[in-house]
Amino acid sequence: MNNIIVADQTHARLARLAARHRNARGVGMQLVGLLGSQAENLLERLPDPVKTGLEGATARALESAMDVASASRTARLPDTSDWLTRAITLGTGAVGGLGGLPSALAELPVTTTVLLRAIQGIAQEHGINPQTPEGRAACLQVFAAAGPLEADDGTDLSFLTLRLTLSGGAVSKAIAAVAPRLSLVLGQKLAAQSVPLLGAAAGAATNYVFTSYYQDMARVQFGLMQLSQETGRPVEALVDDLRALLSAPRAR
Repeated sequence: MNNIIVADQTHARLARLAARHRNARGVGMQLVGLLGSQAENLLERLPDPVKTGLEGATARALESAMDVASASRTARLPDTSDWLTRAITLGTGAVGGLGGLPSALAELPVTTTVLLRAIQGIAQEHGINPQTPEGRAACLQVFAAAGPLEADDGTDLSFLTLRLTLSGGAVSKAIAAVAPRLSLVLGQKLAAQSVPLLGAAAGAATNYVFTSYYQDMARVQFGLMQLSQETGRPVEALVDDLRALLSAPRAR
């Protein structure tokens, strides 16, 4: 009987994580609707020098964000709520969008730091210490998720089983593993911020969507890690169950 109760509770928690994952994807698609036809081939709108230097810029932003975000999480500057974090990045996005691409590039490390700080707070909520090598790796791993503007069938959960070993000099190796995927996502963000006639509004909207998306993905990832610790089931098995829930037809 106890096993049945545990199984039901596990299924219920997985169902909530599946709903959160769907919500994250849905918010991104709302932004695509806002951008309209201009959302197609966003990366192609960036100048070639920006595109070629984007991965390096992303890696540098992550490196600085890791230390700054960790150092800023003190009793005098506690973690903020999800909505306040979104409000902060909405503001930085608006400022970044005011001056087009140059100001959007300058805003990139600031928003990355705020996002990583929020992810560290969510990790802490789920019993994962973001100051340990394993916790730092898990926080970086969230950024390996497909971006909010990238359409998929909702079952691309490979980032949840990515193994990043983070100890000593391996920090840079972990960042190097995440930066290529994240640079493509941030490239979409930069391109959206530079869309003609939208300016600050596009910057605010994209930052709101990206913040919401990574907050939700962090809660999915850390929720699965916490569930694995509590039930003893491997994360990989829980990911398979989550994928099945996402693939199942939704009740109408």
